[in-house]
Amino acid sequence: MSGNLLDIPVKRADGVETTLNDYSGKVILIVNVASKCGLTKQYEALEKLYEGKRDAGLVIAAFPANDFKEQEPGSDADIVAFCTSTYDVQFPIFSKITVKGEEKHPLYKQLIASSPATTGDGPMRELLQSRGIPVSENGEVLWNFEKFLLGRDGKIAARFAPDVAPDDPRLVTAVAKELARA
Repeated sequence: MSGNLLDIPVKRADGVETTLNDYSGKVILIVNVASKCGLTKQYEALEKLYEGKRDAGLVIAAFPANDFKEQEPGSDADIVAFCTSTYDVQFPIFSKITVKGEEKHPLYKQLIASSPATTGDGPMRELLQSRGIPVSENGEVLWNFEKFLLGRDGKIAARFAPDVAPDDPRLVTAVAKELARA
């Protein structure tokens, strides 16, 4: 699959159809999120990263997904209310999508098809397997809070496992490297 990731139609949580071209020329961290996950607390670190780097050109694009143990059951309005009231999230939240399986959103089809190896893969995969939770192979999204970093050129620069927190030095360094590019 080829084409520009920024051109793929997406919908904001308020229902407005758009594309990621709104953020053309910026560094974009795409994250599939969930409100009832053990990793949900990452919203706090995502917001801190966003506040610290948005003036330099970072955008965090949150895509709620209910694909993993139904940990994002709410409506788009419920999700936005939770994120803003609990974590004071200021970064864009998009409409709930599917990130795995046959109904996978075109954005995630392309992210997965063209993404590099996942930084930090292993510990979360092993934890899920130890709990008897089947995990996807072949580059599929492992769980909530997997992160894809797009450079200013709209191409994937890095991919991070769900348990690589937003303040992890590997992620922070990759973001800084992309922000430094003209």
